[in-house]
Amino acid sequence: MATAPDRLLRRLEWQVIRRLDGRLQGSYRTVFRGSGIDFADLREYTPEDDVRHIDWNVTARLDEPYVRQYTEDREVTAWLVLDLSASMRFGGAERGKDSVLAELAVTLARLFTLGGNRVGAILYDNRVQRVVPPRGGRNHVLHLAGEITRTAALAESRRGKKDTGTTDLDAMLRLAAATARRRGVVFVVSDFLGDAGWEASLGRLTMRHEVVAIRVVDPMELDLPDLGLVVVEDAETGEQVLVDTSDPLFQQRLRAGVDEREAAVAAAMRRAGVTAHLVGTDQDPLQALVAMVRRTKARRA
Repeated sequence: MATAPDRLLRRLEWQVIRRLDGRLQGSYRTVFRGSGIDFADLREYTPEDDVRHIDWNVTARLDEPYVRQYTEDREVTAWLVLDLSASMRFGGAERGKDSVLAELAVTLARLFTLGGNRVGAILYDNRVQRVVPPRGGRNHVLHLAGEITRTAALAESRRGKKDTGTTDLDAMLRLAAATARRRGVVFVVSDFLGDAGWEASLGRLTMRHEVVAIRVVDPMELDLPDLGLVVVEDAETGEQVLVDTSDPLFQQRLRAGVDEREAAVAAAMRRAGVTAHLVGTDQDPLQALVAMVRRTKARRA
């Protein structure tokens, strides 16, 4: 009998990965790729060259600047930094933010391993952290999918009613920097709702890696409809309050709070030098990933 991770991977391979791989025609491999490390040759320096590649010994001998050329390293090590905190459980039973995170993670992992690359993962909650070392192949993707499910369940079991802390995104990003030593591609998948002050760590991560921030949101987080009297719970702190969603004053205050929060996240991304790709729980993952790659290629053009 097929396990839940196997069913998820088979569904995504049939519904998303085959179509995505065909539509992108390998472009994700050229957009997200590693840097060369094998020395190939020397040539004279030109103004467009990176000064870090100057061979100073040869330059001193010939009295002309020369740069080293490297063979392109086509193997990419990709890391998935996955936020498994309480706020990621927001959304409908069929397709909450946690479900979208799992779909994105499995799809990205399978796409990269199809290209012969290795994928690792950092599964993070304030109470539970799990590192999955990078490997290749379909079986590894299945293992990764299972670890996401198991780690999320473990984090939830350790989440007590008296917990009041919000997600420590700074600690999650510092863990990613300490774990991913070799230069590669780092996908940070989160709603980026948590303690402030994480942008410096995100910015430092970009100094070594190509960083792709994927922000998962639910439409109801941005625009709560009129549902009458409802109990609203803060997913991070567990605090509950009864509110009247039909009250114009409540809607006004809610809108102001949402605008302030969104502006703060956008400003933090700018300070980190990272463009966030927004993926909604109501979005087709195929279209979301195609758009993400196209935006990345357009910024490089």
